[in-house]
Amino acid sequence: MARCYSEGVTMFQPIDTKLPRLWLISDARNDAMLERALRRLPRGSGLVFRHYHLPPAQRRLRFDRLARIARGRGHVVALSGTALQARQWGADAIYGPPEAMRGANGLMRLATVHSLRELGEARRAGADAVLVSPVFPTRSHPGDAVLGPVRALMLAREAGCPAILLGGMNARRFRGFRGVPHAHGWAAIDGLST
Repeated sequence: MARCYSEGVTMFQPIDTKLPRLWLISDARNDAMLERALRRLPRGSGLVFRHYHLPPAQRRLRFDRLARIARGRGHVVALSGTALQARQWGADAIYGPPEAMRGANGLMRLATVHSLRELGEARRAGADAVLVSPVFPTRSHPGDAVLGPVRALMLAREAGCPAILLGGMNARRFRGFRGVPHAHGWAAIDGLST
């Protein structure tokens, strides 16, 4: 169980809820498939709502629709945005770089980390979990440098909180990390949207 649950929870998240091991990340590329993908995820998974491509009013409407479906399946809903926005929208968690964690009391904090420096920032920000990325090459960042499994697991080991592996992940690749105590779970855009 992530350590934050004794420190503060939202009205949507009972204190005995566990940090999901599986997270679906929203993106313009998987938007048309999200409803179906949310319904196919195992109960108690997570949704990270990004949808940066939408204007603010449309983004809010899309969040509300997907959050309703997610909650109907017992999923945790994280918003990429400010802590204030996450509270106003009724999200269970905030997702983003460590600096986005400021003022996130009462929300689960999911910090994105790509380096040891960002990992240190996430720890100082009180992250409840870190999304370590990119583990493998991704369609969203073609040609960008990747951590690779060894460096990703090194970051996960140093995290001091549960680590979620992101970037080119799918069920087959995560099976290769089974039994590794530092790899709490995995997240994907494409890997969960087909």
